[in-house]
Amino acid sequence: MENMREYSRHMIAEKHMEELRNFAEELADTARKIVAGYHARFQTEIEIKQDGTPVTRADKECERELRRLIKAKFPSHGIIGEEFGNEREDTEFVWSLDPIDGTKSFVARVALYGILFGLLHDGKPLLGVIDQPITRERIVGDGRTTRYNGTVVRVAETPCVEKALLLTTDLLDCENAHADKNWGALLHRCRLFRTWGDCYAYMMVANGRADLMADPILSPWDLFPLLPILQGAGARVTDWNGNDPLHATSILAANPRLHEDALEILNSPQS
Repeated sequence: MENMREYSRHMIAEKHMEELRNFAEELADTARKIVAGYHARFQTEIEIKQDGTPVTRADKECERELRRLIKAKFPSHGIIGEEFGNEREDTEFVWSLDPIDGTKSFVARVALYGILFGLLHDGKPLLGVIDQPITRERIVGDGRTTRYNGTVVRVAETPCVEKALLLTTDLLDCENAHADKNWGALLHRCRLFRTWGDCYAYMMVANGRADLMADPILSPWDLFPLLPILQGAGARVTDWNGNDPLHATSILAANPRLHEDALEILNSPQS
């Protein structure tokens, strides 16, 4: 009976996949207009949350509107959101919302931030979206196929770290959050390194413009939308220990061969 129930749920997800994908595009269109409008303003009002991270009016307005649209279209769906908490997070379909991933970049008007959201089905990531409203780039993945501005994309086939472009968001986080890892060795063995981070870095890895993303700290609303995008583009994704990423608080993402190379270096003894 349990197997039949799981099969039924899978078929429900398949049946509604096109509708869900189209709705996700509508959400992204709406969020893009809101965030781009705030980006055009000269000043940004900033609040500092209890965890020490910044939040702006753009973050809040964007998440409020996404929540409103989801409730109007799918009132039975749950929501996990960075700014306004969780609602019915144990339901069959749950939306994960990070209205501006990379708020520090947004505040500085550096277009390396993105609108990041996705959909879970029975607790597993089903659909993910990253939208950069200024460069007008959008990537959408469902775990099987990933499309960048409508075109199917795949990760680069870079075979080893010595030929790789490595990305991360914050060097201090890499050094401080995982003192037991050999981050220095990975950093210095890669061909190129840049802090083109947050969700924009995952877009670059998924469409083959970068090779490897190493993220030492992630929240659930950061993580859930990324997995269908990366996996749909052919990436292997684990935490920094090589474990299943579903409940990870760190991420290493690349093509499978490069991922194996990078994971081995990251977990090698420090000299």
